[in-house]
Amino acid sequence: MPIIATINYLIVRMYFKDHAPPHFHVEGDETNGLFAIQTLQMFEGNLSSKEQKIIKEWATDKQEILFEMWETQKITKI
Repeated sequence: MPIIATINYLIVRMYFKDHAPPHFHVEGDETNGLFAIQTLQMFEGNLSSKEQKIIKEWATDKQEILFEMWETQKITKI
């Protein structure tokens, strides 16, 4: 699963041909989460509220790029 970004110790990834809704994965030291691209809400996982806030702030201006990666499956680091 390609790494899209690393924010502090959080690793952001996107799977090829993954299930709906369009989303990305975040892995912490012993935590993880799935975030919907459209809403930036974590819909699965156990990231802390602080970690969720970090990811939402990072993704806010990247939603269009993330959705394009989801659609095209052309993953790049951002």
